[in-house]
Amino acid sequence: MNTYLFVYDLMQFCGHSWIFTNMIIRFISFGKDSLADTFYSIGLVMRLCQLMSILEIPHILIGIDKSRLFPRFLQITERIIVLFVVINSQEEVQGKYIVCVLFFLWNLLDVVRYTYNMLARTGIYYLPLTWLNFSLCIPLYPLSVLAKAFAIWVSLPYFESFGTYSIKLPLPITFSIYFPYVLKMYLLVLFIGMCFIIQNLLSERKAHLGTGNIKKKRS
Repeated sequence: MNTYLFVYDLMQFCGHSWIFTNMIIRFISFGKDSLADTFYSIGLVMRLCQLMSILEIPHILIGIDKSRLFPRFLQITERIIVLFVVINSQEEVQGKYIVCVLFFLWNLLDVVRYTYNMLARTGIYYLPLTWLNFSLCIPLYPLSVLAKAFAIWVSLPYFESFGTYSIKLPLPITFSIYFPYVLKMYLLVLFIGMCFIIQNLLSERKAHLGTGNIKKKRS
């Protein structure tokens, strides 16, 4: 199982490293013009990486990953909803600069996380990387939540005009779901979940970067 988890982390690391490197090279080469077509150039690999991340939930359920289930479930579902339901379904949103910002934050966090995980599977704990893994997420995760919320907000006019995912059943049931209202309610859920996840991130940082744990990893 440890070999399997190492291979999984390696695949995720390769995917996110390719996306992250591609974004930087494109920005250096084309400047602001590269931001508008970020989704078109790396969207497929991004979707594959996020779909593969769903495997982390059964990893936790069967006990081969010791992470806490609920915070990880929230983080994965947030990305799946924003990427597949919001961005992927609205072509007009795909060209917005916020998509580039969101992808940059996601991949920066994941490159560090999967690098740390790979080394940890082999029993290697590099102190600066450990500190970076459990510290970088504290400021960047709230920023990613703000980026998700902004992406949802700018998508609302398109969901309203195109009626995507909105459902209206005929009589005698007379039942309808207006999807922009669902997204507005989800914004509240997103920020409530952020508070819970930040608390979990802080507790993980304290557990892994406490004085006793640092001495053990150094030894």
